[in-house]
Amino acid sequence: MTLELNQPAPDFTLPATGNQTITLSALKGKPVVLYFYPRDNTPGCTNEAIAFRDLYDQFTALGAVILGLSRDSVASHEKFKAKFSLPFDLVSDPEEVACQAYDVMRNKTMYGKPVRGIERSTFLIDADGNIAAIWRKVKVDGHAEAVLAKLREMVAAR
Repeated sequence: MTLELNQPAPDFTLPATGNQTITLSALKGKPVVLYFYPRDNTPGCTNEAIAFRDLYDQFTALGAVILGLSRDSVASHEKFKAKFSLPFDLVSDPEEVACQAYDVMRNKTMYGKPVRGIERSTFLIDADGNIAAIWRKVKVDGHAEAVLAKLREMVAAR
């Protein structure tokens, strides 16, 4: 399934940090930044999480919720969140429910070997639950700033 702008964001209910279960549709009424990343505690994923952390107050000032999502366990997420003082929740998707719905699983090559993993991707979901922006094959540098700029644009247009 190809996701397109202005269509409803695929819903999911998954375990997350803070001993909670997050249902995306329950967040309607607020914009959501949903970013998919390959693995906790890897250099790119750590830098991406830190970038969103450092801009967190600006995202929340615009009413947004940030969710990081990977296939790592909640226990791994809890350690990652604590280690880097992440103020937002991390969602665990070991069964690839949301990963499949958002079409982020890719065959990649790592150290010369084929592996299947998450392609770093971000989805900006508007307060009505529709996809407002999609970033695929994300490069970490400047990405959180680009998402924040798009969120500001979206909020100003409302």
